[in-house]
Amino acid sequence: MIINDDCLNALRSIGDMSIDMVYLDPPFFTQKKQALKDSCGMEYAFSDVWVSKADYLQFIKTRLIAIKRVLKETGTIFLHCDSTAAHYLKVMLDEIFGEDNFRSEIIWSYKRWSNSKKGLLSGHQTIFFYSKTKEYKFKTLYCDYSPTTNLDQILQERARNEKGKASYKRDNEGNVVFGREKQGVPLSDVWEIPFLNPKAKERTGYPTQKPIELLERIIKISTDEGDVVLDPFCGSGTTLVAAKLLGRRYIGIDINSAAVDLTEKRLNAPVKTESILLKVGHKAYQTKTEKEMAILSQFDCDIVQRNKGIDAILKKHYLNAPVALKIQKPDESIAQAIKLLHGAGEKRNCSFLVLILQNSTPSDTLRNVPSNMIVLNSYELEMEQQINQYIDNQTIWNRKIVQG
Repeated sequence: MIINDDCLNALRSIGDMSIDMVYLDPPFFTQKKQALKDSCGMEYAFSDVWVSKADYLQFIKTRLIAIKRVLKETGTIFLHCDSTAAHYLKVMLDEIFGEDNFRSEIIWSYKRWSNSKKGLLSGHQTIFFYSKTKEYKFKTLYCDYSPTTNLDQILQERARNEKGKASYKRDNEGNVVFGREKQGVPLSDVWEIPFLNPKAKERTGYPTQKPIELLERIIKISTDEGDVVLDPFCGSGTTLVAAKLLGRRYIGIDINSAAVDLTEKRLNAPVKTESILLKVGHKAYQTKTEKEMAILSQFDCDIVQRNKGIDAILKKHYLNAPVALKIQKPDESIAQAIKLLHGAGEKRNCSFLVLILQNSTPSDTLRNVPSNMIVLNSYELEMEQQINQYIDNQTIWNRKIVQG
């Protein structure tokens, strides 16, 4: 069900204790008009401008009270906000749902780049997780172990001694006690889920759209298949799409008719962008070998992953333009490495280019080197050449002594 109305009005038509889970992503009190256009030029917008903070908080409070009425006794609520008013909303949730029913402060962490303000870059938003009662529904999700976790920690049971210190458990004969089958590490309250990039297939052009991955996780930990999920500020409909993909029933409410139309279109043809980062982890983006990382660490540079022509950019610009570095790959000839670096550097308007050779020999000749490219032998080759030069000099000196 999708309702085009103010959620305070629409909630009156929903029965008491009929909803299993509520997720709401209301206005954040940014005091701005939120607007964005999709690829076809269609603009989606809503106002987040308020007369006062008190006016904003009263707006949220009346709707939270109405939401509490429709929640089942086993129901849960997730309120999405940012640092603008989070501290006020936390106190409000304590008042309405009770401090004892606070469950978690979920931190949604993501990478975004901006130099628009002085201070620390904002890289997270907050989702307050409350239940209506202590008898709430919750499903534990598990993550992979940290790379620092050793084998014994996974296989063996641990116990605390009389001093409270944890150690591996042993039986009466002193043998190590192996633990039961483990599913991994229980999900924490910090979730690193990428923000939707501009080219993501599921991106709609709605200004505050959240990734389906985020809503799927919330729905999985708090509901079963067939449960009813409510989003009273459904916007682009991400919550409803996630609910449909996971086999839940859903109710979406939004006062903006354009948002309701967009939600209906998405529900008719759900599209989800798979996050490579979540699927295979950060290592999937790391293309440099340990040797290459060691070489690049000698320079004051920003390392670039997944680019054939450039491996790093110097942090300092020369002639008001960036300087690109490339390390010759084992399967590249010098000519190929020069061509790749030159093409990539020209595209980025680099002032200088630095090519570091890895598999050349003293007999190799450099041809067609651009005038703005500096070619360096690798550290190993440089050392080898110095040693060979030293040996040659010593041999010549010894011959002179013998002849003299």
